[in-house]
Amino acid sequence: MTINAANSVRIQSATMAEVTQSYDMCAALMGGTKAMRAMGKSLLPQWPNEDDGAYKIRLSSATLHPVFRRTVLVNSARPFSKPPTYQCALSDDWLENIDLQNTTITMFANSLLVECLAYGMCGLLVEYPKAEGVRTKADEKAAGVRPYFVKYSQQNILGWKIGEGMRLTQLRLLETVEEDDGDFATQTVEQVRVLEVGAWRIFRKNEAEDWVEYDSGTTTLPVIPFVFFYGQRIAFGNGRSPLIDLAFQNIEHYQSSSDQQTILHVSRVPILVAIGFGDSEITIGASTAVTTDNPDASLEYVEHTGAAIAAGRQSTLDLEDRMRSTGAELISQIQSQTTATQVNAEGEASKSTLQQIVEGFEESLELALSMAGQWVGSTADVEVGLFKSYETALDGDSAVLGSACQTGVISKQTHFTELQRRDVISPELQWEEEQKRIGLEKPSNAGL
Repeated sequence: MTINAANSVRIQSATMAEVTQSYDMCAALMGGTKAMRAMGKSLLPQWPNEDDGAYKIRLSSATLHPVFRRTVLVNSARPFSKPPTYQCALSDDWLENIDLQNTTITMFANSLLVECLAYGMCGLLVEYPKAEGVRTKADEKAAGVRPYFVKYSQQNILGWKIGEGMRLTQLRLLETVEEDDGDFATQTVEQVRVLEVGAWRIFRKNEAEDWVEYDSGTTTLPVIPFVFFYGQRIAFGNGRSPLIDLAFQNIEHYQSSSDQQTILHVSRVPILVAIGFGDSEITIGASTAVTTDNPDASLEYVEHTGAAIAAGRQSTLDLEDRMRSTGAELISQIQSQTTATQVNAEGEASKSTLQQIVEGFEESLELALSMAGQWVGSTADVEVGLFKSYETALDGDSAVLGSACQTGVISKQTHFTELQRRDVISPELQWEEEQKRIGLEKPSNAGL
């Protein structure tokens, strides 16, 4: 049997081109300066009439201000700033090694949320190893056979089919596995896993580059044990990064910074203009003189006025302010879509975007843990509790820090540094410069 790779690569509710473009951009931002430079002209366009050599130099000096990456990492850590709670059938030993790679359930969940905030979605497969020869629970325990989690990024979820009740009836996943290649080497093999209710198949390419069935087997679960996790859910299996606007702003900042670097380079190197010297060779130096018989000849340096430099710097600072504002919107409370009865009953007049995302994230994680329990025959209730009071926590932190500074428990510089670390004030500000500014604003005999 063969599988048509072109038909298998399908993303519902969005074209592959759109998904790939957004994913590649966000992946470059998450990868830092090196990854941005590797994207070349797609993220740093070449100017009209700019020769390839000049562009190569400009690209090699372009530097990313990692606002998007830092915002993703800071906000994905907020729900885990207090210990999560897990109520499920899995033992503590399993939760401490949820992926058979010594990753705790909390660390694994945090990596899922990073994917959701950065790229918009990801998936989790509740896998169960082949259990040949295992017949009893004692055999299972002795062999160490038990369910575990496998994360799939958005790009590796090729497509699916859904049936009644929006349940998966087929799922296609792109994987890479390492296999032995001789006594001392390994090789990476690409394969497509096709999951259906009660069965699975593995396809690999043959020498003719056709996808052919390589392996297959059966499962005992009545469902495909796969769960989607979303940033902002658009449709089933389709999500968008809640920070996508920040991503575009960060790209704009990257390009603007490159322009600013270029104009600074031009302004720092004055251009010598020689008029009326014909083709004669001119030697410039401290111990040389330039002479000519032409009375109308002139020799002078042309320098940039600097006006564009100041305008460019201000534009960059304004953009950084907008990026901070955009990033902060993730935890800013907005009016929730709840009824008056719900507000009175739950005391939740408003929720931030991140709170809403985490609530859905909890439900997805509960479903994954429930599926893991089904593998071992458990139907016990599952409940996951993640921290969600971010706005209150931030306000409380600021108040506590201010009080500690006023009472002398911490220094003013420590107060300044801690507010910077919490993104309350700009990370571009320097303590020494702020002291000078404070000194200019106060009478000369006033203490800082």
